[in-house]
Amino acid sequence: MGKIAVDVVLLPSQEMAQVAIKANRRLLLDHRGGIVLDSESCLPHVSLAMGCIEQRDVDDVRGILHSLAHRHRIESLKVAGIHIETNSIGRQVSSVRIERDDAIQALHEDVMERLAEYVSYDVAAEMLVSPSEVETSTLLWIENYRDKSSFANFFPHITLGYGVLEDFPLPASFTPSKLALCHLGNHCTCRKRITAAEMI
Repeated sequence: MGKIAVDVVLLPSQEMAQVAIKANRRLLLDHRGGIVLDSESCLPHVSLAMGCIEQRDVDDVRGILHSLAHRHRIESLKVAGIHIETNSIGRQVSSVRIERDDAIQALHEDVMERLAEYVSYDVAAEMLVSPSEVETSTLLWIENYRDKSSFANFFPHITLGYGVLEDFPLPASFTPSKLALCHLGNHCTCRKRITAAEMI
C-alpha cells in the first residue's frame, strides 16, 4: 500500500476557518498561487505532528486520535496576533499565532509520543497529494519536523498564506472542532481529511 505524508491537526471552528479563508483571499490579491485555503481541499488548521505513515496503519492511528480527542478537552485557543516569518526559500508567510498554553502543548506532546512507532520522516514527493507540484522546501519541512518543529520548538499557528497581512481583524479566541489526520500537499497544506475525532 505504501506510505503517505500526513499532518495531525486541530481543525478550527467553522467561524474561525472562515476568518482564515478571508485572510487568505486578502493575501491572494497581491500574492497569487501557492496556498489557496478553502473548506474542502485545503483546510485551515493547527499542526500538531507531521511525518509519514504506512497506509495500512491508518486504522490504528484513527483509534489513537479518538482516544486523544477524548482525553484532551480543549475548550478554547487564544489568538496571539499575526505572525510573519520568512521561510527557507525567502518568501514571507503570514500566520495566526496561537498562544502555546499548557493544554495545547500537552496535546502536541501526547500526539508525538503516541504516534512515534507509526511515524517516519523519510518523505518523498510521491507520498503527497499532487506529487508533481511538491517543492523541495515542503519535503524539508516534513523531514525535519521532529527535530525542528516539535516539543520545545512547537509553534501553534494557522498558516494564512504568502505575503504580509496587516490590519486584519481576528477573534480573541476560537474553539477547536476536530482532531484530524490529513493527507499533505505542497506547502504542507492539508489537502484531504482522512479521519477526524470530535473535540467538543
